[in-house]
Amino acid sequence: MPAIQIPCGRHQITLEVPSKAAVLQSKELPPLPDPVGAVAQALARPMGGAPLADLARGKKSACIVVSDITRPVPNRLLLPPLLETLLAAGVPRESITILIATGMHRPNLGPELDELLGKEIASSWPVVNHDCLDDTSMEVVDTIQGTPIAVNRRYLQAELKIVTGLIEPHPFAGFSGGGKSILPGISALQTMHFMHSYEMIAHPGLRAGGLEDNPFQEQVARVVRAAGLDFMLNVVIDHERRLLGVFAGEFPQAHLNGCAMAARQTVVPVREPFDLVITSGGGHPLDDTLYQSSKGLLAAKGITRPGGTVLWITKCAQGLGSEEYCRMVRLCATPQGFRERHSDPANFVVDQWGAQAYFQCLEHLGRVLIYAPGLQAEDALSFGLEWVDDLPATVAELCAAHQRVAVMPEGPYLSPLLDDLPG
Repeated sequence: MPAIQIPCGRHQITLEVPSKAAVLQSKELPPLPDPVGAVAQALARPMGGAPLADLARGKKSACIVVSDITRPVPNRLLLPPLLETLLAAGVPRESITILIATGMHRPNLGPELDELLGKEIASSWPVVNHDCLDDTSMEVVDTIQGTPIAVNRRYLQAELKIVTGLIEPHPFAGFSGGGKSILPGISALQTMHFMHSYEMIAHPGLRAGGLEDNPFQEQVARVVRAAGLDFMLNVVIDHERRLLGVFAGEFPQAHLNGCAMAARQTVVPVREPFDLVITSGGGHPLDDTLYQSSKGLLAAKGITRPGGTVLWITKCAQGLGSEEYCRMVRLCATPQGFRERHSDPANFVVDQWGAQAYFQCLEHLGRVLIYAPGLQAEDALSFGLEWVDDLPATVAELCAAHQRVAVMPEGPYLSPLLDDLPG
């Protein structure tokens, strides 16, 4: 029986699966031989637009948006040359702000900030956590369907606006990176009333690996135009976190080029749905909470037949997620209960998208079993999940009981697409 490595937190779990199981994995693309040189070259020779040094010359302030701790962006590789370029161009050090795009997540502080940026940068540069609840730090840049679109004022007031990030599959936007650093990264909660609304999350055009006819991406691009974006620096990495490509320059050109590489790496065509899918939460940092690692469950749902089974392997070292998220899931209890309460825009709450996506999975699937060393059995049961103690025995039992079986070791970092879906 083949042995498969499944990420769980910071470690790997070895599973034996029957030979009949289809192992869905990203394509092996060659890592860049000189990551440092590749970043430097990307800054000097961008995809559209002027080199960063030219853009920075004469600017009195700059804002660099970085992803929060839930994304494994290689900031220690990207930020030093970026900051050095700004200083060499004459941008005053004290006027360069690193703005953490927390979206609706909590702030990153202390040791977490050191892990995110590196101790030297975290301790010696102005670093600010975006707070979507602080209306005084926002400024309205547009109105979409009657909803004011407000963005962090620090970003808007900077003479040079830069975003960094990681391009990977995203269950709603198709791929992350690009303008998502602005929307939802540094936008106000009221903006999320539209972007993470019940209607938006339920739209059939939202899916991992899909950019065309995707209303989420369309609105992201609109807000980028309204807020402004001078330079983006995004990367694509493999499952070992090695650098595969650097995409810098103008949005959307550089982002589309990066998405093309990410698609070659992660999109896997599937001929017909499976009866059983074994998936992961993607390992640290994404599987630190059930809330974030549910993207692995969403990826599995897309290729599992209605009423099928998913076994979900995730660490959840920091538990289930925010109190609001947990309260919402437990209060609604069922997909119908969630619809009855939260399809009404007046009942919008933070983290609603996570609960909606979670209930979409429960409604589609017959069984969802979870192996999560960071949780207690009662945690899983309160979320309508089946608790797994003995993982090898459960895998053997499930594989024996199901005909078509698939294993997705990379979970949310893969885009398995049924052939009958639109391109």
